[in-house]
Amino acid sequence: MRSLLSVPANRPAFFEKGAKSIVDALFLDLEDSVFADQKIAARQTAGHSIGTLDWHGKRLLVRVNAMDTEWGFRDLVELGGDCPQLDGFMVPKICSLDELRFVEQTLDALDRERPRERPLELHILIETAIGLARVEQIVEGARRLISVTFGAGDFAMSLGLYGRARSAGSSEYVVLTGERGDENRQTHWNDSHHYAMARIANACHAFGIIPVDGPFADFNDKLGADVSNRRARSLGYQAKWAIHPALIDGINATFLPTAEDVTWALTVRKALHEARASGTGSAQLDGRLIEAATMKTVDRILMLVDRS
Repeated sequence: MRSLLSVPANRPAFFEKGAKSIVDALFLDLEDSVFADQKIAARQTAGHSIGTLDWHGKRLLVRVNAMDTEWGFRDLVELGGDCPQLDGFMVPKICSLDELRFVEQTLDALDRERPRERPLELHILIETAIGLARVEQIVEGARRLISVTFGAGDFAMSLGLYGRARSAGSSEYVVLTGERGDENRQTHWNDSHHYAMARIANACHAFGIIPVDGPFADFNDKLGADVSNRRARSLGYQAKWAIHPALIDGINATFLPTAEDVTWALTVRKALHEARASGTGSAQLDGRLIEAATMKTVDRILMLVDRS
């Protein structure tokens, strides 16, 4: 799962387009994409469409409303009970292990009530200050958690921020070079989300959960989207949301090894096999030392390619 496409649950005209796209997973959004007075109707629309449309083998999820709203629990129970085609749920604003366990117990009950080939999947969002403060406890204690997404927009709001460029850098979060009076001082931008993103990725990898980055908001800014993709990958994220089909190609390409990566891996594997046959544990390749430990990277690259 490299890419996830968000589709508003009250816009059924978009469902088939998403199902026919090249995205790995699709989720119908009942939360941020739907106004309060449309929540129940959107839930009904989602339930009907899940059971009647051809989803072309896509992993199909629903992002429900938060558990502290009047809609969240019914989103889980009604769709989880009535939609056997549904793969699972994405639950926003998880703030504690107790809250996560409540969701898990609800999904346990739904699976018992309506046995299916695979248990309902659970994907969550960490997007509040208190959720981030407890992220290690949450993911360590989870039983059926598949992925954690970092939600930058709501996270910024939980810090009391209100900037509009939620998926871009901030001109206020900068450092200056040099000393006061230096005419050549330069401004260096910093990534205000780095701490949160790095902490979530580390927690996920520590406990075997997939870390997922949230969406890049400006789908007309290809360069900005590409940079956002690569930044997430460099921090250990394994997938990213798209809010428009135009972003899927870039995400899929970013979260797979490049052709150059594959060529390098195959060359290294051959060189190390030859080294092993000759009784040594290392070899030289392009003037650099490679050794048995390098096979871990090789195996990782080739595994990702095979899975695609």
